[in-house]
Amino acid sequence: MTIQAFLHEEHASRVVFGRGSHARVADELDALGVRRALVLTTPEQTALGERIAALLGDRSAGVYGGAVMHVPLESARKAIEVAREAGADACVAVGGGSTIGLAKAIALESELPILALPTTYAGSEMTPLYGITANGEKKTGRDWKVAPRTVIYDPELSVGLPLGISVTSGMNAIAHAAEGLYAQNASPVHRLMAEEGIRALAVALPALQRDPSDLDARGDALYGAWLCGAVLGRVQMGLHHKLCHVLGGSFNLPHAELHTVMLPHALAYNAEAAPQAMQALARALGSEDGVAGLVALGRALGVPRSLREIGMPADGLERAAELAVAAPYPNPRPLDREALRALLQRAFDGAEPR
Repeated sequence: MTIQAFLHEEHASRVVFGRGSHARVADELDALGVRRALVLTTPEQTALGERIAALLGDRSAGVYGGAVMHVPLESARKAIEVAREAGADACVAVGGGSTIGLAKAIALESELPILALPTTYAGSEMTPLYGITANGEKKTGRDWKVAPRTVIYDPELSVGLPLGISVTSGMNAIAHAAEGLYAQNASPVHRLMAEEGIRALAVALPALQRDPSDLDARGDALYGAWLCGAVLGRVQMGLHHKLCHVLGGSFNLPHAELHTVMLPHALAYNAEAAPQAMQALARALGSEDGVAGLVALGRALGVPRSLREIGMPADGLERAAELAVAAPYPNPRPLDREALRALLQRAFDGAEPR
């Protein structure tokens, strides 16, 4: 085997993994030198936020339960003001991509450090990527000051995650690693992490479908999400993430479900241009064909298969195609507007990827 030239750069974060590890949240704030932290959640997870705040005692600056999908600019500004008024010198983000995204918006403005306790498999906690939606368009960026300093992965915190959200969140994580397999700036280490992350999730998600309370499967899924998120944060994403940023920001589609629907179509578009990546994907899924293996996994899990069923308007497909080619991400196959329009139509209809 001949190893091609590569550049590998690592930005370290502290990861605490294991059952019951959320009880260490105060100690981890001590390690960061934090005096007073604001706990962030979505409206649906405020009770969990209160549990975490109770572990902090007097060091809690309160619970702000205003995190929403795609981080609208107005909600980010309000959260920044709440953090300032509370005298917080850090944020504790308890939840999935929406909550961690809100914490990143606060960090971008104020540079407050973030301690994250993920409850889904989104992987945002391992990345310097942020996104804020304004005027119907999601603007994304990269800045290591928004990456959480410490991440506590506790399978116990994800037990209450409904099965449907668990499996689409896991498919979202697989999307991060799948694009890492053909990223231009991925090193051999990144590709190994990507393949192992996909393998772990491909085993964990069917186990969760059999028993959503299976803590071992929850742990395996978090392990996979950690690896996939780390890949997302360190290499350039391609067509799949471009399409999801366009569709999610412009049409307010549910994040994990959107990634779940779009991934097989984006990978099929790139398959001939990235044969080694497709071979690695197939190995990770235990399938002869990577795209077919992913489709089979989705069917077994009962995940959404079409843009129509997750709320995409048919009259938005033309605009989505235009936005996707206007500022493309690096991708193994050049973006062709007509081919993308056809891809979006197949995704809208729930047709087979090709």
